[in-house]
Amino acid sequence: METRLDRYEGAREKKLEQLKQLIKESNYVVFLGGAGVSTESGIPDFRSGEGIFNQESGLSYRPVDIISHSFFEAHPEEFYDFYRRKLCYPKARPNKAHRALVRLEKQGKLKATITQNIDNLHQMAGSQTTIELHGSVFRNYCIDCKEKYDLNFILKSKGVPRCTKCGGIVRPDVVLYEEHLEHENIDNAVKAIKKADLLIIGGTSLTVYPAATFAQFLKSDRVVIINKSSTYLDLQAMLTIHDSIGDVLDTVISKYIPRKKPQTKPASKTKAKSTASSSGSKVSSSAKPKKTASAKAADGSSAKAKTSKTKAASKPKKKEKE
Repeated sequence: METRLDRYEGAREKKLEQLKQLIKESNYVVFLGGAGVSTESGIPDFRSGEGIFNQESGLSYRPVDIISHSFFEAHPEEFYDFYRRKLCYPKARPNKAHRALVRLEKQGKLKATITQNIDNLHQMAGSQTTIELHGSVFRNYCIDCKEKYDLNFILKSKGVPRCTKCGGIVRPDVVLYEEHLEHENIDNAVKAIKKADLLIIGGTSLTVYPAATFAQFLKSDRVVIINKSSTYLDLQAMLTIHDSIGDVLDTVISKYIPRKKPQTKPASKTKAKSTASSSGSKVSSSAKPKKTASAKAADGSSAKAKTSKTKAASKPKKKEKE
């Protein structure tokens, strides 16, 4: 869905230039993303016409009910059947949006990437600042003994995955419906947004809470919305672009990544090393004590004695007469 302004000739280009300028002027950018960031990697979203919630679950339950805590406890076999087929995409790879955000991070402008996705694609792309609000399918743990397992363990297991140590159920480290988000992740996200001088919200319909309310913590009105469909913040945002998140970010974020300067050792350390070496056990030639005249004479006589001995030793002995 596009806005009326987007239909005007040149409107899109003007918006992209405006976003470029906003990024250029900013020093503390925060990105808040949803399922739409990963759709270009082949992972379906939840609420669009072709989203997971509008697909057949393959079971006699609705998808929105299956991914709840109560369903997980009551029907674990059905949960894992759906989970493996619909929520795990081990072959998915980062797209232009993920890579553009990593470039912005390496340029020193992007300070936090807050994601509602559980696919690990931001980290695969190289992000060092990702805050995962809803966890990750790549992390799994035993409910009883807390032993950790990777995604392959879940995908290769049959039925309900069981811990190899204690036999407990191994569950994904993701936040299901009816479960609370980790307080630490929420706190970190809010702290980052409070410091931000530009908040870019992309690939999300802003209907999932509490992420939908995070914009209220921004101390300015510098909010940019990039999403194919409308959100409740469209009219309040400084800039709204209804377009592909990957195309937009790849266009407006520079391809230039500054090289890291080689680290130089502090001057104080260099001086300390030179001082230490000069005060070592070896004595330089200039520091050798001068010899007295008597010592020189003694050295001379001993040297002559050594020379005469050497000459005497070098002369061949005469053969005795028979």
